[in-house]
Amino acid sequence: MSDYPSIRPNSLTAKSADLLAAKANTTIAFTDGACKGNPGAGGWGAHLIFSDGHTQDLYGGEAMTTNNRMELMGAIKALEHSPIETTLEIWTDSSYVQKGITDWIEGWKKRGWKTASKKPVANQDLWQQLDTLRQHRNVEWHWVKGHAGHAGNEKADELANLGVTASSEPSSTVTISQTHTDTDKKKALASAPVNNAAINKVDKDDWLSFDPLGLDEFDDVEDIEDIEDIEDEEINEVADKDQPPNFVSNTTTGHAMTDDTTLQHSAAQEADLPKFDGDTSRANPYFQPLLPKPIHKGESNRQLIMDTETTGLDALKGDRVIEVGIVELVGRKFTGEKLHVYINPQRGMDEEVIRIHGISEAFLADKPTFDKVAQALYDFMDGAEIIAHNASFDMNFLNMEFAKVGLNDFAERVQVTDSLLMAKQQYPGQKNTLDALVRRLDVGKQDRTFHGALLDSEILAEVYLAMTGGQVSLAIEEDSISEDGQTTHANFANLAALLLESSKDEQANQDWFTNLAADYPVMSDSLAHW
Repeated sequence: MSDYPSIRPNSLTAKSADLLAAKANTTIAFTDGACKGNPGAGGWGAHLIFSDGHTQDLYGGEAMTTNNRMELMGAIKALEHSPIETTLEIWTDSSYVQKGITDWIEGWKKRGWKTASKKPVANQDLWQQLDTLRQHRNVEWHWVKGHAGHAGNEKADELANLGVTASSEPSSTVTISQTHTDTDKKKALASAPVNNAAINKVDKDDWLSFDPLGLDEFDDVEDIEDIEDIEDEEINEVADKDQPPNFVSNTTTGHAMTDDTTLQHSAAQEADLPKFDGDTSRANPYFQPLLPKPIHKGESNRQLIMDTETTGLDALKGDRVIEVGIVELVGRKFTGEKLHVYINPQRGMDEEVIRIHGISEAFLADKPTFDKVAQALYDFMDGAEIIAHNASFDMNFLNMEFAKVGLNDFAERVQVTDSLLMAKQQYPGQKNTLDALVRRLDVGKQDRTFHGALLDSEILAEVYLAMTGGQVSLAIEEDSISEDGQTTHANFANLAALLLESSKDEQANQDWFTNLAADYPVMSDSLAHW
């Protein structure tokens, strides 16, 4: 069983309907947790579908808790209220729960309930309870994208919000474990003192502005410390309610942006954010898109080295862009500005394509659609020279994507240079793929297991500079070392003094012209004045 099942965005309704159907000898449980404040008033919910078609709704809450604890409680209650003799399928939108119970828990137990960095496992009491309940029975753990219209997850979310309401009653902890009718649930929601529909949920169209530092996702202050040292298995300390990614720059000069504002973070704040491990083969919420403002727009000789990844090869047959990577040069020098974003194509991909770029449907499920990032992409590229390898491929896809959102003049707004055509002219009859050029020019020696767009752009930038003469500089203002060992500025006179006249080279040059004049008599007059 895959830890992160790939669910095609355009088939969620059908899959949801199938998952709500009863299964022989199986109990299906959809679980969820919610928390207002994190920590704050929280609730858990579980919707159970028994093998005979009977269903049961469970919910409860606590006055002061965390999102992670409520996610765990939902799973615990599903185990407590399901028959031991039948298989139990638990569907959760928390990769914290799903990964913790399937991947991380054995390591914690071996280390005496400590993480790899020797810290006590957060929520140890609930993890131990969950571990005990699952023993000696067949439990299957599934992840499902939250707040994406999945019927089972929506039921669990509604119940979790009822649990938040219950937690506001006089007793500090309320646990309600009985069957409830739709009328009961509607009455409870109607009497709620808070807007339960908004608790712990993010409007899918408003994902750009949510929690820019991601600090609401930590269980407590101690969990924020030493985040750089957290290993992959230790994401247990981060609540991962499938929040959409926030725009945070991960370069020293990149400027992250939303639709309206630029988010600026100190180095210390950025260090506190969970790090994206580069794994695009599974659902992975920690990628931080880079959509910088075009601060160098209008400067002469501004070049953008670009690459895209797509769902297939033909933009006219419905294939879509899923990744854009750009590196900026001004005056043939790197500015440090990079653009990098993954895009939800709202369609599936063939396995052959995934094997090439390594980007799974599960990874793209929570990423923005093209219309959400189109204007930022358009503004950053507007007026620049775009350099791409087999540029017609990338441009056809971008022209198609921009046209879908009404930006029909993109092709007229940029100048396009195809580095593949340049290579064919310089190296006719030879293989001129990007990999071949890397070997031939001895540049760009990064690991390229997969063809990521930003990585390919960085490599292509080196290839392009090498093909066009490298980063040419007279070094007039560069530092040099003086005779006394002190650093000093080089000047043009000092550099010119290093140029020595060579009589051997001059004679060779004259001999070459003499031989050429034998075939072209018109050159004889020029040689007479040599």
